[in-house]
Amino acid sequence: MPIAAYIEKRIPVPEGVTITLQDNILSVKGEKGEITRRFNDPKLSLSHENGEIVIFTDLPRKREKALVGTWEAHVKNMLKGVTQGFTYRMKLVYAHFPVKVSVKGDQVIIDNFVGEKSPRKARIVEGTKVSVKGDQIIIEGVDKEKVGQTMANIEQATRIKGYDPRVFQDGIYLISRE
Repeated sequence: MPIAAYIEKRIPVPEGVTITLQDNILSVKGEKGEITRRFNDPKLSLSHENGEIVIFTDLPRKREKALVGTWEAHVKNMLKGVTQGFTYRMKLVYAHFPVKVSVKGDQVIIDNFVGEKSPRKARIVEGTKVSVKGDQIIIEGVDKEKVGQTMANIEQATRIKGYDPRVFQDGIYLISRE
């Protein structure tokens, strides 16, 4: 099997998106918002030329090959985030006690979960917007990682320990990602 002398990935920048690359910090700005991220590795380089973002490495080993793919995924997620945004939809499921979900400041408040007197709380990561419509919880934002972390915080807040999950299915669960 031949050894690759170099790996180069080219990611086209969509119209209406401005790119700034300075000191390994990539800033992507689009109609939905702006994301900034540091890409730092001694063997990989990131550049912006001719309307494309170029990820390059010379004489790659296994780690560098993996990092090129990781960086490519991060850049594509940044571009998608500032053009389309990310929307995660969650559903509130309960069979035993009626649950009420509300948003107050930077927290999601879950009242009367499995009949508990004190409410459960989940942190909303900065840069994401959470809205509650009936039994649907919609999380929106431009940064995929922040939207995913907010979703995970809400899901974890309603985790039940000590009960059989096949029988006791109360909770808030992810139903779709867009």
